Amino acid sequence: MGWWGSLGSQPQKGITTYALSSNQQRPLAGILHSAVFNTYRRTKNQIFYWAPAMIIGYAAMEWAIHRNEYLNSKPGRAEFAESEE
Repeated sequence: MGWWGSLGSQPQKGITTYALSSNQQRPLAGILHSAVFNTYRRTKNQIFYWAPAMIIGYAAMEWAIHRNEYLNSKPGRAEFAESEE
């Protein structure tokens, strides 16, 4: 078969190939602009899916914290003391 790349075809002459170094391609060009606008667009499209759940979860957590603080205070213990016995 021969050397690698020598697949039996005629050698080609006069073909010039150009390549650009990967260091010069600016891989991060426009990343900040895209990040800001893509984040805004994706948040705008998804906010009605996750915002109600976050609000309900926050309200439930606030209620639970206040209820726990009340039940562990003197008035809370006095109010529910007879139900524990």
